[in-house]
Amino acid sequence: MSAPYVLVLYYSRHGATREMALQMARGIERAGLEARIRTVPAVSSECEAVAPSVPEHGAAYATLDDLTHCAALALGSPTRFGNMAAPLKYFLDGTSSLWLSGALVGKPAAVFTSTASLHGGQETTLLSMMLPLLHHGMLITGLPYSEPALLETRGGGTPYGASHHAGSDGKRPLDEHETELCRALGLRLAQAARRLALALDGEA
Repeated sequence: MSAPYVLVLYYSRHGATREMALQMARGIERAGLEARIRTVPAVSSECEAVAPSVPEHGAAYATLDDLTHCAALALGSPTRFGNMAAPLKYFLDGTSSLWLSGALVGKPAAVFTSTASLHGGQETTLLSMMLPLLHHGMLITGLPYSEPALLETRGGGTPYGASHHAGSDGKRPLDEHETELCRALGLRLAQAARRLALALDGEA
């Protein structure tokens, strides 16, 4: 049996959400778990367009097996009019077999997002990503206000999950507080997965 891992699944167009995924992974690894980073292909407006099965650079594309066998899930997307991006929604729409089998029931999950404008729908995007996870029976992990950066941030950061204000050109880097909150959420998610695994082992 393979070692437990936390799946960090994201879509990123300009790189900001990808950077958040990397910071989430650092928090996960701080808890002693592997962070398996995966992405999803873009959705094409051309009916005949086919993306390569392996991306030219960056993280590998996620498979249903990555989801099935993960100990926890971190889900990230840029904001699209207050909602998750279409490529991530398309991937999640294809997980009905996991819903039918209950493969994700009881597993911890967390969400993160990046927006072009400071009040551009960060929180609604995070909530939109939670909805399919709740349908899958996952246990949502947020950020408590015991995290000092949540009270001090002047950019992204919400109790619903980590967020980042990328600016209108998408090039504003994560600031100190946004980075800290990504790592804190990754750590919190991985710790929840470890505690849950220990509790289940104790019942066995």
